[in-house]
Amino acid sequence: MRTRAIYHDGVLQILCEASTLDKLEQSTLVKQIQQILESIQPRNLRKVNINSRIVQEQQLLWLEEIIRDPENQLLWSEEIILEQPNIFQKLIKNYQEQKTEAGKIHLSKTQLSKPIPINNKSKNYAWNWRLFSLSLSLLLLLLSSIIYAVLNGKLQNPWLPETTSSLTPTAKSSNSEDSFTIAVRIANQASDAGKIAKTSTQWLEIAANWQRASDLMANVSPSHSRYQEAQIRTKLYKKYSEAAQKEAEKSKDVGM
Repeated sequence: MRTRAIYHDGVLQILCEASTLDKLEQSTLVKQIQQILESIQPRNLRKVNINSRIVQEQQLLWLEEIIRDPENQLLWSEEIILEQPNIFQKLIKNYQEQKTEAGKIHLSKTQLSKPIPINNKSKNYAWNWRLFSLSLSLLLLLLSSIIYAVLNGKLQNPWLPETTSSLTPTAKSSNSEDSFTIAVRIANQASDAGKIAKTSTQWLEIAANWQRASDLMANVSPSHSRYQEAQIRTKLYKKYSEAAQKEAEKSKDVGM
């Protein structure tokens, strides 16, 4: 599973991607992420929005895409509020950790003078527990690094610069701007139509609109301020067109 994070409007946006649905089980994934974040206890962070989807080639503008069209982009999304432990809870936790560590030291000294029986089951259990602890530690370290980088501004939000640059188009890219704008409008219409389509004919029309939007995006000039975004949208719209064609085939089979 691949994890991405962006700090946006006071909320930590986390995107979880996997190649199969079974790796994105909502209740399990949300619980694990919440436990990890609350164990880290990041400062000035309470709201976290967890998003999930099947792995896509589109990488740069994922936040813009899920905000614009969450129903088609995401499998599910859930917002959580992190609990902030008070000073008494922190003191109790520190005391318990110190007490546990002292008990381990005392126990190890006592057992030095006693023979330790060999137990294969205990060995297997200990080995499995070490593997689990190591995996959890690596995941915790990775997520901690991501959150630290986000909160310190090391991960830039790729959405905002693209939006800003699109507000100042030049006269040279007027034709490309028209193609980009028209493609987005057609894509939005196709997305709305896909929510209510039922017949094979309707799905074929939607597929044609997605393909037309993809073709228009492909014609955007390299000198255009949103050329990179246009290249991403070209591939994305083409995938949507192929998906709509499959829906048309399904509707045709049902009708027969």
